[in-house]
Amino acid sequence: MEIKDIHQLEKQAYKKSHAELARIGMALFFLVAVLGYSFATSGGVTNNLFLAIATVFGAYMAMNIGANDVANNVGPAVGSKALTMGGAIVIAMIFEAAGAIIAGGEVVSTIKKGIIDIDGFGQNSELFIWAMMAALLAAALWLNMATFAKAPVSTTHSIVGGVMGAGIAAAGFDIVDWGTMAAIASSWVISPVIGGIIAAAFLFAIKKTIIFRDDKISASLKWVPVYVSIMAWAFITYLVLKGLKQVWPQFLTLLNDWLFFSFEITQKPTFLNAALFGLVVAVAVFFLLKRSLKKRRATLKNDRASVNILFTVPLIFAAALLSFAHGANDVANAIGPLAAIHDAVMTGGINAKAGIPFWVMAVGAFGIALGLALYGPRLIRTVGGEITELDQMRAFSIAIAAAITVIIASQLGLPVSSTHIAIGGVFGVGFLREWLDQSSHLRDEIAQEKQEIQDEKRLLSALRSELNSLMDKKQKSVADYQRITDLYRTIDEEKGTLKKAKKTLKKEKKSLYVKRDVVKKIITAWLITVPAAAVISACLFYMIKGIME
Repeated sequence: MEIKDIHQLEKQAYKKSHAELARIGMALFFLVAVLGYSFATSGGVTNNLFLAIATVFGAYMAMNIGANDVANNVGPAVGSKALTMGGAIVIAMIFEAAGAIIAGGEVVSTIKKGIIDIDGFGQNSELFIWAMMAALLAAALWLNMATFAKAPVSTTHSIVGGVMGAGIAAAGFDIVDWGTMAAIASSWVISPVIGGIIAAAFLFAIKKTIIFRDDKISASLKWVPVYVSIMAWAFITYLVLKGLKQVWPQFLTLLNDWLFFSFEITQKPTFLNAALFGLVVAVAVFFLLKRSLKKRRATLKNDRASVNILFTVPLIFAAALLSFAHGANDVANAIGPLAAIHDAVMTGGINAKAGIPFWVMAVGAFGIALGLALYGPRLIRTVGGEITELDQMRAFSIAIAAAITVIIASQLGLPVSSTHIAIGGVFGVGFLREWLDQSSHLRDEIAQEKQEIQDEKRLLSALRSELNSLMDKKQKSVADYQRITDLYRTIDEEKGTLKKAKKTLKKEKKSLYVKRDVVKKIITAWLITVPAAAVISACLFYMIKGIME
């Protein structure tokens, strides 16, 4: 290696180290600011030290949610080149924070979806505070490790494991609702399977109705508005059900002033209301898009690239809406236990429900946005391109699968994970591509590769025959000995070439579209998330208890 190459590598390493130090510095500044604000606003309150430390843990958890979980919302859009990395981060930061602040203020259960029975703590509020602190820090640490390993995992499962582990350490195994835990475990299978099937179904439908047609432009004018309208219905319904719970009455009041008919004002959105509102939006989207595509027809070419372009804008909207709904819902994973600790410190008791102060919500919102900006690109690249290659049509199928799966699951009462749904959608798209191509031109490509291997074998056989013939020759000339030497060397080289060709063919047949190593790593991380977070949480609880006692 030349000196200039070494200097170039040193320069790149120097820049990377400075960038990493800058990221760490910004994260620490946020944590210190949160710590200072908590102390300043809770001075004189008993156990305010616990609250301040818990606030730091909650902020740390929020940053890890941003670094790991948000990738599922924007990763496919980045991988398909519909959005740049910078554009995706800006959009996700804005809509994640907006979702958390505008629609994330729902009263959060301190026991996090019934994982543990708070009666097991009796009236020992300090024990409860220690358990919630351990749960928060354990979930955040596990997410940090998963992000470092480039494994997208469920933040909900992380905090569930943390609460379970700390609860068991504090009050024994009887405190855990094992029925709820069994339902959560079932989501490891339910979420990715449903997400994968729906994503694959939509991609297959798009291929069948548009890509496989001779006149792709006419087919696009007919079918793209249909698919985008379905997406609009699904996302609006999903957004209303999962992201607008707190502002739904005010939203309906405002909407009724605009429309020529009125929706019934309810405290919480029902599926019927959400679906009807989604249908209104979908119909409007259909006619607007139909008119727009007719105007653009002359500029479109009869190829796949032009069809992909038509899905770009809907995909950007999907990334934004997914981010908003995610911020509204998953911010609770960071500030739910923090809200419980805040309530216990302020009231001196343990309550099943805890209201969330605005500043606590802001910690979660800005923490998610900051974590995404600082460390989100690592997982965005994994989701967007390291599992399977994505274009706009495939990414669109994954996005719509995420919305529809959540709607179906919520109506059937099935426990699902948004992370598992999104990654399952990526798997589904990749495996569909393998199946389709193996049934068409890929079969020809594999046959050609097999033929090349057969040709290599015949060449090797011919070389060996020539070698044996020369070796059987009783009187050998100098040229014969030279040829024998050349043949031995050539045969060794051909053996290596043949072995490499066989290995390559086997690997390509398995990993042509879906990278199995990445799939195995992600599934392994999913399976161990709850137990890993639980073990870390239990250890942290005992450590906190030992220090305090």
